[in-house]
Amino acid sequence: MKILKTMLHIIIGTLIVLVFLVGAFLFYINYTDYLPEPTEELQIIHKRNRIITNQSFELVSWNIGYAGLGKEMDFFYDGGTRSKTTQGETRRYMDGIAAFLRSNPDVDFWLLQEVDFHSKRTYFMDQSIDIAHSLPEYNYVSAVNYRVPFVPVPLSSPMGKVDAGMMSLSKFTPRMSRRYAYPLFAGWPDRMFLLDRCFIELRFNMGEGRELVLLNTHNTAYVEDQKLMDLELKVIHDKMLREYESGNYVIAGGDWNMNPPGLVTTNGYGGHRFVENAVKISEDFLPTGWKFSFGKSAPTNRDVSKAYIKGNNPTTTIDYFISSPNITVLDVETIDLGFEHSDHNPVRLKVILQ
Repeated sequence: MKILKTMLHIIIGTLIVLVFLVGAFLFYINYTDYLPEPTEELQIIHKRNRIITNQSFELVSWNIGYAGLGKEMDFFYDGGTRSKTTQGETRRYMDGIAAFLRSNPDVDFWLLQEVDFHSKRTYFMDQSIDIAHSLPEYNYVSAVNYRVPFVPVPLSSPMGKVDAGMMSLSKFTPRMSRRYAYPLFAGWPDRMFLLDRCFIELRFNMGEGRELVLLNTHNTAYVEDQKLMDLELKVIHDKMLREYESGNYVIAGGDWNMNPPGLVTTNGYGGHRFVENAVKISEDFLPTGWKFSFGKSAPTNRDVSKAYIKGNNPTTTIDYFISSPNITVLDVETIDLGFEHSDHNPVRLKVILQ
């Protein structure tokens, strides 16, 4: 009986300690939780002072997957087993991403998502430095959308500290830049460990009282409830309409995590396996005249439940551009990099302002 009482005391004491530790951890995470304002002004890093004098532009949007989701990677959130790549793989992916940026000097604007600033999953590499060095003449801004001191999953190999976000880079000098927050879907405590989604605004003077408004978005993933996604979309929808009604030119691009309306594939989708998303943007999302621009012959995103094998992994199109009626789209293409360095392919858009 004495032995049983001792064991019971040990078990109860252990449970009390565990409850205390979990409670202390949640208190710490809650206390340090990143809570951005609905709108925040961003600091512009000036590399080159250049005003816009032309009317035609080339843009590329690319979710670089924090240089941690290259073709060898399978990810636990998608049903895989790994939480991060090796340090050598991460460095190789980042070098490949930087090489692609350098090899496209004609691009006027880069919209990048999933850039790590100081995260355990990428060995505390500041990828914004690599990107800025690769594009030394571009002005840029960055915005945080994922800042957690410790992500405890997966339990076998926790992601740990994450500090990451997005970057918008421009050959021209922006007049100003802001971060716009999307609404939070998750409740407590889940929201403390998830991304704080947002879009970045860049504004450029075009003369005659008009401005070019460039939006870089990264919408919520892993949500199959269309109504929730529509709540998030309303924020950028209202922003785009307000700007156009004020006489401005508007281009929004990025990782929408939803299929665009009217999505069709051509040329066998480049040999990839096409699968529709559970959520998509509706046909009546914007008034007549607004344009969705996406590549049809190759996917922009792959399933990461296993390492990439062309034609095996499900792929789809969730990265694209939306432009206002006063902009003519000259060309759009998905640049098929075979998901070598990221689980996304970049999308290139060429436009001319009317």
